[in-house]
Amino acid sequence: MTAELSRLPRLLPVLRAYHIGADLGVNEGNFEWAAMADFDDLEGYLTYRDNPEHRAIIASFRPIVAERAAIQYEY
Repeated sequence: MTAELSRLPRLLPVLRAYHIGADLGVNEGNFEWAAMADFDDLEGYLTYRDNPEHRAIIASFRPIVAERAAIQYEY
């Protein structure tokens, strides 16, 4: 998943920062993997969310992902 998603910053200039990777295993009960993406605005996020390459990557992993959590927030 990391290798596939790491291609997206080259394809999507709307990604201002993109951090992805496996949990370090320090605390029990954490999710195993996480992604964090920064955008300039909501339009940038929507471009990322709806991008066909991004959607295809997500669809390819859906069968092996047991649970997913997501939030969008402004700071």
